[in-house]
Amino acid sequence: MSPGMLKMWISVAGMGLMFLAIITIYLSRFKLKGIFRVVTAFLAYIFLIIAGFTLFIVLFT
Repeated sequence: MSPGMLKMWISVAGMGLMFLAIITIYLSRFKLKGIFRVVTAFLAYIFLIIAGFTLFIVLFT
């Protein structure tokens, strides 16, 4: 696999993580209560941080 194609797949994975972050933030704010709300919010922010870091690395390499 060429380096360009590998970067493309890594960036697609980063965008997928951002989409998962959007969905889990929505669930934690409007649909869930209690401990599930805290857990999903924590996961959402972890997804967002990983996705941002991944796309930052891909952009500057």
